[in-house]
Amino acid sequence: MTNESSMRLDRREVVKTLLQKRGDLLVIAGLGAPSWDAAAAGDVPLNFPLWGGMGGAVAIGLGLAIAQPKRPVLVLTGDGELLMGLGSLATVGIHKPANLSIVVLDNERYGETGMQNSHTAAGRVNLAAVAVACGMEKSVLVTRNDEVGALREDLHRMQGPWLAQIKVATDKLPLVLPPRDGTHLKNRFREALLGPDAHHQK
Repeated sequence: MTNESSMRLDRREVVKTLLQKRGDLLVIAGLGAPSWDAAAAGDVPLNFPLWGGMGGAVAIGLGLAIAQPKRPVLVLTGDGELLMGLGSLATVGIHKPANLSIVVLDNERYGETGMQNSHTAAGRVNLAAVAVACGMEKSVLVTRNDEVGALREDLHRMQGPWLAQIKVATDKLPLVLPPRDGTHLKNRFREALLGPDAHHQK
């Protein structure tokens, strides 16, 4: 009998591929595993991991994309996190920031609370289809590794907003934790984005 999880993509490899040669890409990493995945690919100041605030990743990414229209912005989040803030996709569809990309690492589980099935399990909720209904310029369901490389190129094309729902394995992976201090994370992101005098800017 084939293990269903073995037929899905390795989330760490997916994120590593997406963040290769990232240049000036700004990354908002959602609660839990997406933040650990981003840290495993290289913890850099232009990553902003959300240790809490479940459901807020897309809204934060939207605000950042509007504030920095010349910089590509990636929201890297999970199915459970996005499901809690689903209305944010509608707001993205209204504002349509061309520099915003959303990647959903969909393991069909609520990983932070015990790996219970999320609403995407067994195809019950299709987040890529929801994104289309919200007016995204592009929305795809990704199930093959060769599709991930093409997505990496799309991150820098400034032809969004778009969403990719990537089916990943449910494996429990070793934690790779970014810094936990929220003030430190805010300050280092702001300085990396706006320069060393950013803390004096209003």
